[in-house]
Amino acid sequence: MGDQYRVDLSALEDTVRKLNVILKDLGNAHADTRYKTSLSPNALGGDAPGATFLEARKLTNAHTEMKTHIEGIVAHLNKVMDTFGTNTRKAHGNYQNQEAETAGSMSGE
Repeated sequence: MGDQYRVDLSALEDTVRKLNVILKDLGNAHADTRYKTSLSPNALGGDAPGATFLEARKLTNAHTEMKTHIEGIVAHLNKVMDTFGTNTRKAHGNYQNQEAETAGSMSGE
């Protein structure tokens, strides 16, 4: 008889559970980066009459650029983890179905 293999469905289930936790945490990170990292235009100082506070403007602009970049990274991670989770759940379902069909055919159903 040929070599046999067996897929550990409980390991796949554990992976799906862990991915769900990561997705939840990424959802929190997404909300945090979007809503908890805001900086008002005058938070670092504002212009005075007749004078422009260039350093404050540069820092505010740098913050905005970094915030946008981090939001993009978190969104990308969320998409990757969601895709990986979906594929893992599908693989688990497919293996589970195959196992049930094999067990059924072995018992003569």
